[in-house]
Amino acid sequence: MVMARQSEPFARQTVGVPVLITRPEAEARAFAGLLKQRFGGQVRPVVAPLMAPRFLDATLPTGDFAGVIFTSVQGVEGARRLGPGLPTLAFCVGQKTAHVARAAGFEARSADGDAEALLALILANRPAGKLLHIRGQDTRGDLEERLNSAGIETESLIVYQQEPLPLNKEAEALLLSVGRIIVPVFSPRTAAILAAALPSGFKAGLDFVAMSPSVAHALAGAPRDALVISRQPDAEGVLDAIGTLLAASPMP
Repeated sequence: MVMARQSEPFARQTVGVPVLITRPEAEARAFAGLLKQRFGGQVRPVVAPLMAPRFLDATLPTGDFAGVIFTSVQGVEGARRLGPGLPTLAFCVGQKTAHVARAAGFEARSADGDAEALLALILANRPAGKLLHIRGQDTRGDLEERLNSAGIETESLIVYQQEPLPLNKEAEALLLSVGRIIVPVFSPRTAAILAAALPSGFKAGLDFVAMSPSVAHALAGAPRDALVISRQPDAEGVLDAIGTLLAASPMP
């Protein structure tokens, strides 16, 4: 944990600690539900999406593929919109993406982690042919290049892009008020958008929870009271980190 500013502690707040959730709408609502299940009245989720997916008119490449790669649930939705013709084998970055892929009819294998874990999963289970990475416009980790370098022929198909959104009025009012806010951040791009969107002269103290070291790196220049990195790059790890913050400054 890295301390950087001083502001009103959690213990002096009379309602649940605000947790500002900036994920896309569907994922933000789902995470808000997980927060309430885990922490009840200790937290007050504030949903303020900073990105929204826009699906593109993509065309399935010609040729045979042995499997697909999904690094997001939006990729699964983009694959569904492509129609028939995809292989059933799917390598997925985490359990949530794998769950959505299975619901869409894929035989999903989860890496239970980040891009590095996904790369390791594919290298340990080399497919019999080419792979198709169905993804968004912005990506990290050079997965396609690294798989090709390892002898696993891989193509990418961009099926959506995440368009930035401004902070909503509830989030702006929260940031301009005095008090501490927990802010879980799930991607480097969200970190960059959030840092740029912070209102001028905001008063709140920000306790960031970064889902991974790469997210923490993207938050390096953002003003904050604290920065905690999740021990595992998934929603469960982020929830555990939020629990650590709450335990360090318990509610009255």
